[in-house]
Amino acid sequence: MSKKMVLLLIIVLLAFSLVACSGDKPAATDPAATPEPITLKAGVVIDQTHPYSLGILKFGEIVSEKTDGRITVQLFHSSQLGNERDMIEGMSMGSVDMAAVSSAPVSSFVPKIAVFDLPYLFTSREQAYKVMDGPIGAQFFQDLLEDKIIGLGWFENGFREITNSKRPINTPEDLKGIKIRVMESPVPIATFKAVGANATPMAWGEVFTALQQGTIDAQENPLPVIYTQKLYEVQKYLSLTDHFYAPALFLMSEATYNKMSPEDQKIIMEAAQEATIYERGVSKQQAEDYVSKCEEEGMIVNTVDKTLFVDAMESVYAEFESDLGKDLIDAIKNTK
Repeated sequence: MSKKMVLLLIIVLLAFSLVACSGDKPAATDPAATPEPITLKAGVVIDQTHPYSLGILKFGEIVSEKTDGRITVQLFHSSQLGNERDMIEGMSMGSVDMAAVSSAPVSSFVPKIAVFDLPYLFTSREQAYKVMDGPIGAQFFQDLLEDKIIGLGWFENGFREITNSKRPINTPEDLKGIKIRVMESPVPIATFKAVGANATPMAWGEVFTALQQGTIDAQENPLPVIYTQKLYEVQKYLSLTDHFYAPALFLMSEATYNKMSPEDQKIIMEAAQEATIYERGVSKQQAEDYVSKCEEEGMIVNTVDKTLFVDAMESVYAEFESDLGKDLIDAIKNTK
């Protein structure tokens, strides 16, 4: 055999050897075949026992299960990531991954979402869910995309009630002169001014101290907030007015979302849908349970004739109809 033939044979054998060796390597050693672990930081301004927190924890459980622990969700409760406006701005800039926030501060970004702040707009949770889960809710999520924020689902805070340290609120006249903290949105401010209250917008993190020090007399919130935030320690009276229904938005930074694979994005969306149903159930159950618990803590609880409050607050609709849109208001009210 010639030297050229021997050299050619050696080259062929080496080539087969390299192919065989490369075929023995497991696919898992390819970095592209092993997605990196992901930790999502999610914020709420309420404590870890509130439905917002429990909804996010449920979301985290589902995501972790569907990804075998590769994606984890870390909850930052009690305003650890800032107030709601801070977190919304953080998601827009990509510095906050996720948050559950009330709708009022979102109105600074999507003005017409303030329609949800109108008094007695909703008569039942079922009506609210149909609106949130339908075209109206979808349009607000579409509008948020302009601020680089993705809507994952509509949580809820529930129907809002009034607490105060002065007297039972049986009629709208009982609110005259009461200094009440309201959400940082023009509609709630106008609503309580319409009944003679001194409406004071204030970030949630400041409220307990302000009530404790007597800077304000009253506040209004759903029962899960009233009880889990221990407002019974600084408020004597609880009046079940149901004057606002408070939806909440479960949101994610578009920057965070876009870093994920299409498969992970699908998991996020599916988990959010399941977590939304769970959160709403927890919110409803807590609202039912916490009336008696507030009474056990010494609060004096009263119900009201809601028709009196509906009539007294009706003027707010005329004030904001042109800004929010009569068609939008009517579409919500006519949802059955």
